[in-house]
Amino acid sequence: MPIDVRPATVFTDIATMVGPKKPDANVCWCLSYRIPNQLNRQLVRCERGAHVKKLCDSGIPLGVLAYDGDDVVGWAAVSPRADTTFATSRKIPRIDDLDVWSVWCIRVRPGHRKQGISHSLLAGAVTYAHENGAPAIDGYPVDNNGERVDLTMAYVGTRKLFEDHGFTWSSDTTSVLDGFPRVLMRLPLP
Repeated sequence: MPIDVRPATVFTDIATMVGPKKPDANVCWCLSYRIPNQLNRQLVRCERGAHVKKLCDSGIPLGVLAYDGDDVVGWAAVSPRADTTFATSRKIPRIDDLDVWSVWCIRVRPGHRKQGISHSLLAGAVTYAHENGAPAIDGYPVDNNGERVDLTMAYVGTRKLFEDHGFTWSSDTTSVLDGFPRVLMRLPLP
């Protein structure tokens, strides 16, 4: 069965991908780049999930989910850059005033990796941004030159993944993950 990628609108499905196994664990919930730093530090444990539910219920675009039948198997965070901390980042430059969207987190569930789902997620994020009027979409992957990236840091994707989907290098950044520099990649949308 092909992977179906669609907008992330169901909180429980989002929680499957970005929430903790233990409800009171202190995990990212994919909020680190989505909300102001001060709020990100203030929200802990169950408050983080409650904030994601509030965002989901408000209709704010959070991302896309990949489904294999009824099973949620992947997540990609994608939103207008203006709605993220990338809009004011000192490490990842703003290269122009275009109202671009950003894709910054691509996660595939264990047991479903190495099956091309990250490619489906990135393609789905691009489609979602395009359908919502984005003139372009930026990503901030590591430039790892084919070297292995630690799984905990692989959420940003690799330069090759983005190049495989037509993104091109736009700028270097001063952000580093797992010892690899991150680059700003852009895909103009028709």
